[in-house]
Amino acid sequence: MAVPKQKNSKARGRKRRTHYKTSAPTVSVCPECQEPKLPHTACPECGAYKGRNVNDQAQDEE
Repeated sequence: MAVPKQKNSKARGRKRRTHYKTSAPTVSVCPECQEPKLPHTACPECGAYKGRNVNDQAQDEE
């Protein structure tokens, strides 16, 4: 099994990780109410997803 011969310093490890940055989330526009929303999710304002209102369906099933 391979074993490191020397300890890597904190600076060396941090230099390697400088490119591991988070990016801003992608935001799309709801076609129903024109509010910003995350893609592939129901709109938090009007509850529409793929042209239908999914909030009403959840309430009907209860």
